[in-house]
Amino acid sequence: MCGIVGLFLKDKSLEPQLGAMLSEMLISLSDRGPDSAGIAIYGACSNEAKITIQSAKPERDFRGLDAELAKAIGAPVSIAAKSTHAVVRTTPAKIDEAREAIQALRPDIRIMGAGDVVEIYKEVGLPEAVVDRFGVREMTGTHGIGHTRMATESAVTTMGAHPFSTGADQCLVHNGSLSNHNNVRRELIREGMTFETENDTEVAAAYLSSQMAHGKNLGEALEGTLSDLDGFFTFVVGTKNGFGVVRDPIACKPAVMAETDQYVAFGSEYRALTKLPGIDNAKVWEPEPATVYFWEH
Repeated sequence: MCGIVGLFLKDKSLEPQLGAMLSEMLISLSDRGPDSAGIAIYGACSNEAKITIQSAKPERDFRGLDAELAKAIGAPVSIAAKSTHAVVRTTPAKIDEAREAIQALRPDIRIMGAGDVVEIYKEVGLPEAVVDRFGVREMTGTHGIGHTRMATESAVTTMGAHPFSTGADQCLVHNGSLSNHNNVRRELIREGMTFETENDTEVAAAYLSSQMAHGKNLGEALEGTLSDLDGFFTFVVGTKNGFGVVRDPIACKPAVMAETDQYVAFGSEYRALTKLPGIDNAKVWEPEPATVYFWEH
């Protein structure tokens, strides 16, 4: 049993409140997953690319990394640390080179996600502790997803927490369990994908990244999960411009959605939505089995 949430804003006036709204949604589901929690926030576009990194020893690993990284890639670099995480900013053309240099300069650092707009924060602990640790309530943006985990498929670690990101500005949270993830992982490795964990959710994220790399949009990639992934699942997915939801054909995992002129919201339970503005007048429904829902800015 895990808890997942998502919020896609249509009304730009709500963007300063995204972090606060998404945080409260996730905290309301804390009892669904006491092991670890995480949130992905999609912020405003800028002329810089971002890489979110994590270290168990941030004082050691983050110290001086900006200067070393700038020298290694030959481009300006800035780093803003938040507890065990930090956001590295650099020139978009250098993002792949920067990722490789980070791993070479600091082998113990783990990359949470990268892209033009996404930042991902996740750690062992309850949602409220994770939200407070990283100042998520103060973050602004256009959309975001979150997860609180009860581990079933792999160990309780930072890397085992959701969201999982396997492509630029792409990430996924999952409630359920996949039965064919080992076979799918092997196929994706043959395509050149790499994996950090044994978690089945990372395989689902990588599957979507692979499908989109082959030219499919988010909706089409989500359609593919219904035939190519076996098991029980509800996925909530974020991309640079989009937000999507799909449930397996049996749909045994709980899910509820709400839509107004201001937002689209998802929660594992309705209580995650009760504090959203205008919820009393929202269209509220349970997403259908084997049906893809997605929105794009």
